[in-house]
Amino acid sequence: MKKIGLSIVAAAAIIFASCGGNSTNTNVSEKQEVAEHQGDVFAVDLGTSSVSWKATHKGGFAPRWGVISLSSGEFSVADGNIVAGEFVIDMSSISVDTASVTEADKEASDLENHLKTGDFFAVEQHPNADFKITSVTDLSGAAAEGAVAGSNKTVSGNLTLLDSTLNVSFPAKVALEDDKVTVDGKFIVDRTAWGIKFGATAADPAEWGISKDIEVGVNVIGTKK
Repeated sequence: MKKIGLSIVAAAAIIFASCGGNSTNTNVSEKQEVAEHQGDVFAVDLGTSSVSWKATHKGGFAPRWGVISLSSGEFSVADGNIVAGEFVIDMSSISVDTASVTEADKEASDLENHLKTGDFFAVEQHPNADFKITSVTDLSGAAAEGAVAGSNKTVSGNLTLLDSTLNVSFPAKVALEDDKVTVDGKFIVDRTAWGIKFGATAADPAEWGISKDIEVGVNVIGTKK
């Protein structure tokens, strides 16, 4: 981009729970000013970059995982550091890995279809999500539990889902090598903070156990223009 989921229903919602890790490696706050582009521009390689998700029902039951495609993105690099960047996430591409659906009466496609409805991402009205970098700084001290091995930076950016934008900060392994830049990170967020509240209360006994946390993995690779 120029600027960066009982019944089938309950089963689908399972995938938007925590993956069993903790959220100590992630800080969520109000949206912040987006970093300005300067220096060299690196275009995100859509063929090799990926966004992954992993989630479970409360208690670690029935894990689900999958990927979501990027539709565009770029980084700015100055003095050997990423100073700005963003990428667009194509929410209509959200998929459930068939290997994660082991129950005989469940289908990955049923989960995928439910995730695209108004219960979750309402992709017809909101086909894209985006992440816009607000800062990239040296990681202070050891990375918290759950961080990607070799994390050396703290990446902060505004994450927009539906109509909501919040700032997310997490440790990441950032590497710059000649004409290539790689950002490899992982964070856990509470989906309800962005207004995705299906199954998040005890109002419906069939839904109350659906956890609110979701783990997101980003492995984004850019090449110099």
